[in-house]
Amino acid sequence: MMALGACEPQVPVASDFIPEYKGVETVLLDGDLVQFNVAMTKALSTQDVADYAECAAARYTLIRGYGFARHVRTNVEQEGGIWRADAVYTISPSLPRGIKTIDAEVTTQSCVEKGIPTV
Repeated sequence: MMALGACEPQVPVASDFIPEYKGVETVLLDGDLVQFNVAMTKALSTQDVADYAECAAARYTLIRGYGFARHVRTNVEQEGGIWRADAVYTISPSLPRGIKTIDAEVTTQSCVEKGIPTV
């Protein structure tokens, strides 16, 4: 009887749902155009990975002395339990044109409050 009990699926525990952030790689593509490659496990959706990339972009923007960023694109994929995003943002000292802009300071603070790491 004991051997059969070991084959039963384990009940998920809270730690199974806590994201593990595996790091950020930044690539300066051209002047103010920056690519962020992020990886994580235990994401619940593609939005979790996109949020991680946005947090990296926000902090990087501040590090470079700018205040704003504009989202260009994000590609997300999952393989072998690892979620990866490849996101591109432009960074600028003033609010750029477009609808997908972020205030780097506000976004970075929000990321800290949510426990999402930044660069």
